[in-house]
Amino acid sequence: MFLWSIYNENPRVPRVSFFLRSEAEYMNKRVVVTGIGIISPLGKKDAFWHNLLNGISGISSITRFNTKDSPVKIAAEVKDFDPTDFMERRDARRMDLFCQYAVAAAKQCLNDASLKIDKQNSHRIGVLIGSGIGGMQTIESQAKILFEKGMDRVSPFFIPMLIPDMASGQTAILTGAKGPNSCTITACASGTHSIGDAFRIVARGNADAMLAGGAEASITPLAVAGFAAARTLSTQNDLLTKASRPFDLERDGFVMGEGACILLLEELEHAQARGADIYCELIGYGASGDAYHITSPAPEHEGAQRAMKEALSDADITINDVDYINAHGTSTKYNDKYESLAIKKVFGERAYEIPISSTKSLSGHLLGASGALEAAVCALALFNQVIPGTYNYENYDPECDLDYVPNQRRSMLLNTVISNSFGFGGHNAVLVMRRWNK
Repeated sequence: MFLWSIYNENPRVPRVSFFLRSEAEYMNKRVVVTGIGIISPLGKKDAFWHNLLNGISGISSITRFNTKDSPVKIAAEVKDFDPTDFMERRDARRMDLFCQYAVAAAKQCLNDASLKIDKQNSHRIGVLIGSGIGGMQTIESQAKILFEKGMDRVSPFFIPMLIPDMASGQTAILTGAKGPNSCTITACASGTHSIGDAFRIVARGNADAMLAGGAEASITPLAVAGFAAARTLSTQNDLLTKASRPFDLERDGFVMGEGACILLLEELEHAQARGADIYCELIGYGASGDAYHITSPAPEHEGAQRAMKEALSDADITINDVDYINAHGTSTKYNDKYESLAIKKVFGERAYEIPISSTKSLSGHLLGASGALEAAVCALALFNQVIPGTYNYENYDPECDLDYVPNQRRSMLLNTVISNSFGFGGHNAVLVMRRWNK
């Protein structure tokens, strides 16, 4: 700690001392996960975890629009979602679907954590929810109205419904959380960056708890057409549930998913004081930028390597402490190849000993919500001491030669796990989580 003393010779001016603290001194509070809320193609939290461990896929034929002229006819849709289970119909009508998902997951999360927001604690509980795309359904529907009926028929709620930050805004409005409120937009790393940044907010003492995660609802004609044009989506339509095949030699692209996942990150003493159940402790966060290409990872996924190393350093652990890696694992040719290479560069020979799995094989790729959902997987894995497998792994790829936990769950002792997320534009984010021991 440094002391600056400023003294003016004028006796009428008092001596002033400024204390400047280092980052380490600010980041001294422990942060735990006490709540999980999930809206996903595999169901809400309990159903999601059951289906994930048992290899039950959420991928099927697209029902949201007519796919007759689309090269992509499959996706991982959320089924049987009724927003009025979580909010008033009037409120729901003023939200895009991604925002409805976020509010629903946040309310589930608070219920799971047994935390009630009231006048006494509202200013100490914040919200940080990311989205890669935001209100795509609203953009498409209102554009259609504009072209068919004219400018004066565009909804006055158009802008508030489409902007990505409204997931955080509406969640705060409908839960009463008045603490720090923000939104992270880093493509497929949005959910992970949101959790990492919220982790720092709680660790610094700027909030006692943060609702953090991601939300996405982009299974629309325009979004599917755009990703298909970029040749990132699987066109193995006839395979349906087997189309998402991370690290498999026959992989040809990701399957788009949707949904939201929100975690409650809580300062340890605050959680203990109210007798909260704890899933795990969040102990590290690393982030980096490729500065290389709008969609492709940097050579040898150099940016991912730095993010993993930074996360390990932030958690004050070594490569020998890591028991499991939840991979970004999109089922695209280059992501899976370069992520495997990055893991080998960071962990050396130890990489071949660490179980790695991609849960996108069953959930599809939730884009801006994917990292949050996978952080929840890590929390649940630590809590239950079991890791989900990488399903649809059937054909060995010599460039992806690690232990991908093929096609079945694995029970094992887990103390420390990491979760990787990488987004278009070269955004990389990594979380480190540790088993909670009372």
